[in-house]
Amino acid sequence: MLSFAPHHELVRVILRFSTLLLASLSLLIASGTSRAELLIEDEQWKRDYEKDGVVVYTRPFPGSDFQAFKAVYTLEASIEDIMAVMSDPTSCTEWVLNCVESWGFDDKQFSKRHAYSVNDLPWPVMDRDYVLEINTSKASDSDTIVMDLYAVDDKIAPNKSYVRVSKQETHYHIKPLGDEQTEIVWLQHTEPGGAIPSWLVNALIVDIPFKSLKALESLANSDKYQDHQIQYSDDGEITGVEKQP
Repeated sequence: MLSFAPHHELVRVILRFSTLLLASLSLLIASGTSRAELLIEDEQWKRDYEKDGVVVYTRPFPGSDFQAFKAVYTLEASIEDIMAVMSDPTSCTEWVLNCVESWGFDDKQFSKRHAYSVNDLPWPVMDRDYVLEINTSKASDSDTIVMDLYAVDDKIAPNKSYVRVSKQETHYHIKPLGDEQTEIVWLQHTEPGGAIPSWLVNALIVDIPFKSLKALESLANSDKYQDHQIQYSDDGEITGVEKQP
């Protein structure tokens, strides 16, 4: 004969199961939307483009119709002068493809700053704007400087002239190879939002890192960004990049 638990006991079991199920779903959702989805070493990266020393890889991104890219390039420039460019939020308009406006704010702490930028897109697609959290640190086991950038929503009110990008992650791994050579590994995924076909974005995705890295190399060698030094605190935290007298 089959036996059944008392009604209150059955309810308790069901509630406990439901709680565990919701917790599991929450973990799955969190893992799908957590930061740092992109890893340098990932078997999904597929070499897509190579020209003038710039190698660009692409791969699918979980839950997105838009691909991610990884670009690798050795720049003929010192890490100090490259970081002088990277630490200047206004420099975006001079080296990042289609960046037409950029400025920094909330920069009391160099290791965690914020910047606003606008990307120009061809008509009839609306331009996109970004509010980015910029985290800068030195790798504990090497001389590599890591910059992690994430789109955030709560810092600047939306502008009706643009489509606000609310999902983006960008990672720069900047490694000195000598006094005047620096390797950059650039990983990025963006959800551009609004009405824009994924096939169009994916078809043009290699232009961004190729043209931008070449422009960065040229800009880092310009007079404006020469003779800089990276500043560190006593505990090794990067505190700024300053021009030397």
